[in-house]
Amino acid sequence: MDKYSVLKETFGYTTFREGQEELVDAIVSGRDVLGIMPTGAGKSLCFQIPALLLPGITIVVSPLISLMKDQVASLNAAGVHAAFINSSLSENQCRKALDYAREGRYKIIYVAPERLMTEAFLSLAGAVEISMVAVDEAHCISQWGQDFRPSYQKIVDFVDALPTRPVLSAFTATATRAVKEDIQCILGLEQPLVTVTGYDRKNLYFSVEKPKDKQQELLKYLMGNKGKSGIIYCNTRKTVEELHEALVRSGYPATRYHAGLSDLERKQNQEDFIYDRSPIMVATNAFGMGIDKSNVRYVLHYNMPKDVESYYQEAGRAGRDGEPAECILYYAAKDVKINEFLIQQQENAELEREEQELLRERNYERLRKMTFYCFTNECLRDYILRYFGEYGSNYCGNCKNCLTEFQDVDVTEEAAVLLELVRSSRERYGIQAITDAAHGTVNDKVRRFGLDQNPGFGKLKERTVVRIRQILNDLLVKDYLSLTPGDYPVLKLTDRGRRFLALSREPDETNSVMAGRNATDEYRIILKLPKEREKEPRKDKPEKRKETAEVKYPQLFELLRQKRYQMAQEAHVPPYIIFSDKTLREMSTYLPQTEKEMLSINGVGTRKYEQYGEEFADSIREFMRDNQISK
Repeated sequence: MDKYSVLKETFGYTTFREGQEELVDAIVSGRDVLGIMPTGAGKSLCFQIPALLLPGITIVVSPLISLMKDQVASLNAAGVHAAFINSSLSENQCRKALDYAREGRYKIIYVAPERLMTEAFLSLAGAVEISMVAVDEAHCISQWGQDFRPSYQKIVDFVDALPTRPVLSAFTATATRAVKEDIQCILGLEQPLVTVTGYDRKNLYFSVEKPKDKQQELLKYLMGNKGKSGIIYCNTRKTVEELHEALVRSGYPATRYHAGLSDLERKQNQEDFIYDRSPIMVATNAFGMGIDKSNVRYVLHYNMPKDVESYYQEAGRAGRDGEPAECILYYAAKDVKINEFLIQQQENAELEREEQELLRERNYERLRKMTFYCFTNECLRDYILRYFGEYGSNYCGNCKNCLTEFQDVDVTEEAAVLLELVRSSRERYGIQAITDAAHGTVNDKVRRFGLDQNPGFGKLKERTVVRIRQILNDLLVKDYLSLTPGDYPVLKLTDRGRRFLALSREPDETNSVMAGRNATDEYRIILKLPKEREKEPRKDKPEKRKETAEVKYPQLFELLRQKRYQMAQEAHVPPYIIFSDKTLREMSTYLPQTEKEMLSINGVGTRKYEQYGEEFADSIREFMRDNQISK
């Protein structure tokens, strides 16, 4: 058996995706690898295929129970014997799984990092041949990562304890340069093949909205997307409960998930979502890692997440089937405060005090970058890609900013006033105080701080408060200003801001702050603002938005979905374990009836055909007969 036959017969695919084949080849040849691939790019196949080709057992270290269960269920459905070892098993179940592993029944064993150094697992490791240790969600090993888990350090101890060093492979969807270096260094990867396939998911539409009433805006969105499956992320359990209650009250088939629910209820709600009994999931970030539900058509963030890594990972749970999906973030200023509070509350008993403080500082910096995402008028996709070290054209054509017509407004004069006001008030005040002072607003705070006596007081009285805030946000995004963390954030000048002020104070022939200079872009500040248009009927979706791909016979697609749902209920597996929506769309377009035709459909392998193929072919033949369709 070779990699191509495993790819087709076991997993149902005829070709490798970008980056997969070279990673598979490297592992099979005995080389360590690091694969950084976006959610939905097929990371799992990169270690599952070599696991079936290598002689011994593959140990997959995975952080979440739900992730392990999902992948093991998918493997078993494909005819691959796999198991998991974690706290969800009783002591007897765990012992039985380890005994079966000794007998050679499993090719792949998923294990929680906390279990690696237990006596029972080390005993197994010493008794069998371990060909590979695969580290899933490898960013968890880095303190620079958004999901740092000290338990991941046990992987190194486990590998060192093995009689023979196996191949090491590490995979993640989100890794900045610092995280990538940490993974290689801490795991001790030896001359690894490092493959970064790119972070871009072209099928995802990105948007940031700032509604006055989030709940009404969200209900309006759901009204226009009835029948679709989606995830709504909230920052707190309380918000999850309130929003879930509002959706149920409005008649939406929603369920909920957060750490405050019992294990049984979380499991039931997760299954209701996966099995499409409740296609809308309202959850905290405790939900989703490893959930391979392919037909999620939207991910809505009711609150701003704490960092770009978390946002992109959560948003990436939409459109895993490659079909168009939407990622919309509803922003409000209090989201920043909630995240700052959550960062302050984070404690890790395994870290020293100095490490805790360093981690907190890094988290504040990541929060700052996430906030800037909500205010940039540049391409949203490009902002995310640049965060991870990729540089594009700053136009994607599939985000709200790219589909909005902007006009450039020179705000150099106003920016100089605001930066000088921050400097002359000795960098002691926040956004609201500086805004009020620049606008000439006299209130208790302005008088108490003495800002009404500042030379900059009222210099922008002809500008609206909204415009002043827009300029301040732009100065923050462009790194002329920064905000201190904590309950009372204060505006500070950055080095770039100081350079700008130094130039603005140089004498010239005019009274204008910057007029007449042949300044570089750094000393000319342009604010992009949406063009004002005449009022016209509201459109929920921009004209250029990509919609779900058409199928030739949509009625057949719905019939096949119903068929899949019935079969999933009988087999007690999630519908996507049988076939993905993408596979059903292909069936509904090409009308496969024979085994050969079925096996040419993406997602239909030999095992899947043997289990389900003939029943779907029967449904297709019946549809063609009833509708007098011939190929």
